[in-house]
Order: sequence, then structure tokens, then C-alpha cells
Amino acid sequence: MATTADAVPPVTPPATPPAIWARGLSRAFGEVRAVDAVDLDVRRGSVTALIGPNGSGKTTLLLMLAGLLAPDTGELLVAGADPTRSAQARSRIGWMPDAFGTWESLSATEILTTMGGAYRLGPTQSRRRAAELLATVHLSEFADAPAQVLSRGQKQRLGMARALVNRPQVLLLDEPASGLDPRSRIDMRTLLRSLAQAGTTVLISSHVLAELDEMVDDAVFLARGATVSSAGLLAATSAQRRWRLHSLDATALTVWADRAQVRLIPDTDAPAGAATVLVELPDERAAARLLADAVGAGVPISELARRSAGCWSRPI
Repeated sequence: MATTADAVPPVTPPATPPAIWARGLSRAFGEVRAVDAVDLDVRRGSVTALIGPNGSGKTTLLLMLAGLLAPDTGELLVAGADPTRSAQARSRIGWMPDAFGTWESLSATEILTTMGGAYRLGPTQSRRRAAELLATVHLSEFADAPAQVLSRGQKQRLGMARALVNRPQVLLLDEPASGLDPRSRIDMRTLLRSLAQAGTTVLISSHVLAELDEMVDDAVFLARGATVSSAGLLAATSAQRRWRLHSLDATALTVWADRAQVRLIPDTDAPAGAATVLVELPDERAAARLLADAVGAGVPISELARRSAGCWSRPI
């Protein structure tokens, strides 16, 4: 990597690095330092949100992680290698940019088979993979239609399919929810969770945390090109994993919680007089188990929903 006057000594990566590992990553454009000494660890098989306002350096960071932009300083490994130096590392990465360019005269199938050829898939394998992915993103009916007839949201879904052609170990998504309707957002969440469960690591950027809070395991925050302090990250992650629980019988809820050793946290944002509390749960599976246990104990639960930042989430 290039060195500069303020370069830092190389850092030795761990023997078994996480799916994405970066230390002291920086990149400047003239006098503007877009990314400033970022440290990053993204664990394997997780969906991690990269959160920051516009201009915070999210896209520049993702471009470096994708191997499309060389950092000025710092060290990075993605899927075990440096993507700015290793074609093998880049072959393990799926990349979806914010502005998804399409060949307007080509059909959705032709775009995906062309990408399959770029990854050295044979013609038959490329066509089979294209059909699988179009079904996954609900675009099968547009398989033979030119890309120019697709809406912005449909092009976003085609972009997701294109990023998955090579069955990546690491998937990098830059503002993928932009332009998606509510149903498509739910489909995207389901797809990303299934990919993570199968072992794919997903790093997804947005400038709004609430846009991603139902689909991510961890969050990393950028401000002016630098990662936010760990204290802020831990606080945000803890809040993200809290769920709102509403019961029609506050006494029955309290008795059950004492027996089941579930810690009930007062919900200061709940409407006045509501029998609503917060519980800390790691994921949707734990939420389903808690709901089944409470209902089985006779507690009249009317709602259980992941707590969003500043709004009520979709209940389950």
C-alpha cells in the first residue's frame, strides 16, 4: 500500500482474522480525508450495519473493502486476504454499489449471465444461476425484459442478484434499501438473514439505523471518516436488541417474568397507562421462545416487537 508522511507501522493481523479486519485504514482525496484511521472487525456469518450521515466515509470505506480503491495507509483483510492485492480475495466478495448501473438494452438474464462469465462460470451454469437469483429477488417475470423497463426498486433487486452471482463469502452493500418498497424491504431482510445463517458475512451501509434495525446483528458507526467510540457502539447495540412487550394483564406478566427469570425493563417511551415493558433478547429465535413461554403460562400478550430508534417496529 502507498505510504504517506503520517503513515503508521504495519499491524500484524490475528492468526484467525474475522471475515473483515482493518486497522488504521485511511484514504484522502486532495485535502479531504474521507476515511481517517478506521479500525474494523466484522465477525463471520453476521449482518453488520455501517451507519453514518452522508459524507461520513461509508462508500469510500466499502470501496476499499471491495478492492476497488487502494487505501493510503492501513491494513485490511476480507475473507482472509487483502482485496486490493489479491484477485482471489476479490472473487470471494459480492459488491453492490449505491448507484447500480445497468446495461439498459440487456435483459435481466443477460446481465446476470454476463456476470457469471466474468466469474468464469460456464454458459449452462451461468443461466442456471441467473434463473435461481431472479427467483430469489422476485424478478423471474422480468427475466427476458430489457433493464430499461425496470423501476428503481426492481433495479436495486437486480443489483442484489448481481452481487450474489459468485456465491460470495463476504457481501458488501451500499445503501441497498434505497428505493425499495416496504414489501421489498421485508424480502431483503429475509434474504440477508438466510445468507448469514448459511455463513455469508454481510456488511450493509445506511445513514438511518432504524432502516436496518430488524435485520442486523451488530452496528459500526462512522462520523467524519472515523469510527465512533466503543462506548457509543455498545450503547447503540444494546438498545437495538431490546424488544417491547405488551400484556393485557400486568400482574400476570410480572408473576411469569419472576418465575422465568426474565428481566423486565420499564419502557419510558410507551403511552401513559400502557402495560408495556422492554426485554433484552439477542435475536428473533429468542423472541419466539419467550413469546411461546409467556403465552403457554397464560399471560395475555398482545404485542412483541423489536424496539426501533424513535419508532415502533413491526410486531410479531
